[in-house]
Amino acid sequence: MKKTLIAMAAAASAMLSTSAYAENIGVAMASFDDNFMTIVREAMATEAAKDDSIEIQFEDARTDIGKQIDQVQNFVAQGLDAIIVHPVDMSATPRITKMVKEAGIPLVYVNRKPSDKDLPEGVVFVGSEEVVAGRLQMEELAKKMGGKGNVAIMLGELSSDGTHGRTRGVKEVLEKYPDIKIVEEQTAEWQRSEAIDLMNNWIVSGTQIDAVAANNDEMALGALLAMKQAGISPDEIAVAGVDATPDALASMKAGELFISIFQDAEGQGAGSVKAAMQLAKGEKVDQFVWIPFKLVSQDNLDEFMK
Repeated sequence: MKKTLIAMAAAASAMLSTSAYAENIGVAMASFDDNFMTIVREAMATEAAKDDSIEIQFEDARTDIGKQIDQVQNFVAQGLDAIIVHPVDMSATPRITKMVKEAGIPLVYVNRKPSDKDLPEGVVFVGSEEVVAGRLQMEELAKKMGGKGNVAIMLGELSSDGTHGRTRGVKEVLEKYPDIKIVEEQTAEWQRSEAIDLMNNWIVSGTQIDAVAANNDEMALGALLAMKQAGISPDEIAVAGVDATPDALASMKAGELFISIFQDAEGQGAGSVKAAMQLAKGEKVDQFVWIPFKLVSQDNLDEFMK
């Protein structure tokens, strides 16, 4: 009986010890309804599952910044060991940073760079340098266009750092090509359905368009669908996207999408969890963890097909 009690006590002690050292991470996502961020979220879950001591919980803000702030406040109230945020609106990140920092909880921003002028110690950004994606995209389109013609830019959400950075990259390249003119520049909010409507409007207006530089693949695919409905071949208008999502790669394989720029969703997801865990353990982490973009063309398409 005595041995049984000792064994039970040891087991209970082990359970308490495991619980005491469990790391709890809260993840506040701007929206679950996003193909690229779904891959990021799955990569986070996969990385967390590698360690039995990590517990991770996800919240969907549904593109509502007020909802996201409430979610972060709940994470703070729970006293979690680390918080990861994919911001709805970068203008709200200073408020989120202040709230989490004052609670003494490590904070990791993922994918969308916060607008904070300076990130304080214990706050990290994991993502890709957006301007590079725009440069890579437009350089290839400029070659395809022979250095002249009309380009339309499909913008993502206007509050997004990705939208501003990628568009800035496109325009930096165009400074070297005075014979390429921007004839349209409007938002389709990252969405395929909105891109279909926008492209239809451009087609109906009669504006001559030789290429479309879309800030992401979903909008690029929407543009291609609108073109298909209007009987316009991808050979007539070259369409480029960003992210190299599975749907985009399939479109490239079919000879529709011209190029995409690979944004490593799995690298961002896994990298944000690793950074959160290191910060929670008091380890040193670079304030900016850059995950590089890569050009995807017909020459290297098979390397990215899974």
